[in-house]
Amino acid sequence: MAPPERRRDHISILEWASLDKPGRRAVLARPHLETSAAVMHEVSRLIARVRAEGDSGLYALTRRFDGAALSSLAVTRDEFAEARRALGHEQIAALERAIANVQCFHQLQAPRPLDVETEPGVRCEQIVRPIASVGLYVPGGTAPLPSTVIMLAVPAQIAGCPERVLCTPPRADGSVHPAVLTAAQRCGVTSVFKLGGAQAIAALGYGTESIPKVDKIFGPGNVWVTAAKQLVAQDSEGAACDLPAGPSEVLVVADETASADFVAADLLAQAEHDRLAQAILITNSRTLAERVVAQVRTQCVALSRREVLAQSLRACRCIVVGDLDTAFTVANEYAPEHLIVQVREPRRWLPQIRNAGAVFLGPWAPEPLGDYCSGANHVLPTYGHARAYGGLTLRDFMKTLSVQEISRDGLRSLGPTAIVMAKLEGLDAHASAVARRLAVLDLEKTGEIFASPASEGMAV
Repeated sequence: MAPPERRRDHISILEWASLDKPGRRAVLARPHLETSAAVMHEVSRLIARVRAEGDSGLYALTRRFDGAALSSLAVTRDEFAEARRALGHEQIAALERAIANVQCFHQLQAPRPLDVETEPGVRCEQIVRPIASVGLYVPGGTAPLPSTVIMLAVPAQIAGCPERVLCTPPRADGSVHPAVLTAAQRCGVTSVFKLGGAQAIAALGYGTESIPKVDKIFGPGNVWVTAAKQLVAQDSEGAACDLPAGPSEVLVVADETASADFVAADLLAQAEHDRLAQAILITNSRTLAERVVAQVRTQCVALSRREVLAQSLRACRCIVVGDLDTAFTVANEYAPEHLIVQVREPRRWLPQIRNAGAVFLGPWAPEPLGDYCSGANHVLPTYGHARAYGGLTLRDFMKTLSVQEISRDGLRSLGPTAIVMAKLEGLDAHASAVARRLAVLDLEKTGEIFASPASEGMAV
């Protein structure tokens, strides 16, 4: 059977066992994203305008979408200094502590170089290089996001990316929130521009008179930003992009030992992001589900973003299952951005978790600590992409180069294998590139030519 209709002011409690396959799919469905052909067409036109008009197009688009009439896109030294003065000691301390924890966790993620002789005379290496220039996109929307600055800029700095360019939408008065600027400065961002939306992605992907073209773009955004990233990444003249990211989501797995107060707070913390955010509870306790629903209603009253919650909670679900094994099976099927585990002995269930962007174990690990200051990255795959992607790491700001060095003996030994493989694939030129070198080695062996570095690669 399909899930029952639900009043807009009420969160339904659904019994998983009573749902048929279509009903279960409906219960786990995300809010619809408007990624229509019309959106892609409009974003494509916007990108073309930025490429054609450069800075003048950016100024016009910023007036149109952000209501800001700018005289310069770049944030000045005076603006950075003013931003620092606008924050109190406690706020600066909080930013610095968050930065320190994110640095601590990401410094340990550095990939190690590899150097191995796979067989005598055949040496393979893997070396690591930072991406030369990266674009960091920090949304504006309805709230400033200094935490996103930290999550993007810290690994970029640790990776050693020489050019780290940040774009964020200006406020109507042409300023940027002081916490965003201060975080950027503290994290070593090389330049900040007052630029948001799809036009920022276009500018980073192709460059303008003021905005440098980058090699890879990072950061979350709305449907327009997401569409722009997709289009820019598909263009060989554009820039690569990071992981797929959409509206925020959380799934809580809880048993009868969980606090309904905590669970409701966790659901609301994610649901307040935007109207397309989704919060789901899966529990083996009907009693807990009922208490959580009551707590959500109670806690909503005191929250400032009630208008957002009134829309996002329409996609909230409380699902009752027969046991925790089923709960984690359903959680893996949903593949949440954030998975909170509030059960007895939560670490015991960690081996069963396969698909999640970030996992929070136990009652004392609220998701906002991960958003802000625990140290792990909060840029995570959403919309089911956690089945194939993980969260942002230091490796995303680096690339690996493989190096092969082959000696004469190594080629004599391994060359015939390569020739056989090439012939299997019908690639004669591949086989010839190896065979010609083997022929030179045969001549060296018979003394018809003298062995020397110059003889390697010589045609005879």
